[in-house]
Amino acid sequence: MEDQRVWEFEESLWTGDTDHYRELIDDECVMVLPEKPFVFTGQQAIEAVTHTPSWSTVVFEQQQVMRPQEGLIVIAYHASASREGAAPYSAHCTSTLRRLEHEVWRVVQHQQTPVLTTSG
Repeated sequence: MEDQRVWEFEESLWTGDTDHYRELIDDECVMVLPEKPFVFTGQQAIEAVTHTPSWSTVVFEQQQVMRPQEGLIVIAYHASASREGAAPYSAHCTSTLRRLEHEVWRVVQHQQTPVLTTSG
């Protein structure tokens, strides 16, 4: 998958609906999210994502794409997301995608670390 498609795929996970999440999140996915229980696996990870409202917009910066082997893509980025009725959200993220077959990819790992702010 070329880089532009990688980022379109990732953006669709932030802005897509529940059915879209279920389609693209692998049954064997592991996620680390900034809410209890923090570490989610398998169906628990899918449910965590599907119960999170979609973002209206998301902007990626500091984008990195690595391909450690055929059929495996690891990305890292900073996300700034917004939706009506919610405070803006900013996090450092990673995702790992694996190819199941030609043009069929699933998320097997995702992590979000909210941006920490310090004063002084």
